[in-house]
Amino acid sequence: MSMDHALENYRQGNYPAALEHWLPLAENGDADSQAWIGTLYEGGLGVEVSDAKAFEWYLRSAQAGNRLAQNNVGAMYGLGKGVDQSFADAAKWLAKAAEQGDTHAMFNLAVFHMKGQGVDRNVDIALSWYRRAAELGHTPSQARLGYLYCGNDDVPKNRIEAFVWLTLAANHGAGHALNALEPVQEQMSLEEKQAAQARLGGFLGRRVADPARAS
Repeated sequence: MSMDHALENYRQGNYPAALEHWLPLAENGDADSQAWIGTLYEGGLGVEVSDAKAFEWYLRSAQAGNRLAQNNVGAMYGLGKGVDQSFADAAKWLAKAAEQGDTHAMFNLAVFHMKGQGVDRNVDIALSWYRRAAELGHTPSQARLGYLYCGNDDVPKNRIEAFVWLTLAANHGAGHALNALEPVQEQMSLEEKQAAQARLGGFLGRRVADPARAS
C-alpha cells in the first residue's frame, strides 16, 4: 500500500479504498496520511462526517509537523469545530503553520492579531503576516492589505500600497478589490501613480504560487 495508490483512489472518488491505503500508513506515523484521513472525516468522504475524528487526525498530523494540518487544527480551534473553542490554541497552531510558509495560516493569524483573539491586538504584526502571505500570491491577503491601506482599522492611509495590493488582488479575480481600486486611483497624484506602477511591476514580474491545502 502506498500514498500514490491512496491519492489515485481519492482522485477517482473511491474514498473507502483511499482510506484503506492511508490508515496503516497513518497508524505508523505518516503525517500526510493522517492529514488526508482528517479530510475524509471532515468532508464525509467515504465515511460518516465527524468533526471530532477529523480534528483528532489533523491534530496527530499537526503534532508530527504537517503545516496544512496545523492550519486546519488552528482553524477548528478558532471555530470550535470538533473541539472546544480556544482562540489561544488556535493562534498557537496557526503560528506554527505560518512559520512553515502556509499562506492560509498567515492570513488567519493576521486576523487573530487584528481582532486580538487568542493574542494581544497588534496591527503591525497583523500587517506583517498579511504582507508575507500577499507576497506569496495569496489573493485574500492582497485584498485585505489593500483595504487596510485605504485607511481602515487603525492603519494609516497609503495610496501607493493600497493601489498595489488591490490591483494584484483584482488581477487574481477579486471583484471587491477592483471596486475598491477606482476611488484610490482617483485620489492619487501623478507621482504616486508612477511610484505605484513601478512597485507593481516588481510583483508582476515574479512567479508566485499559493500552496495547496490538505482540505
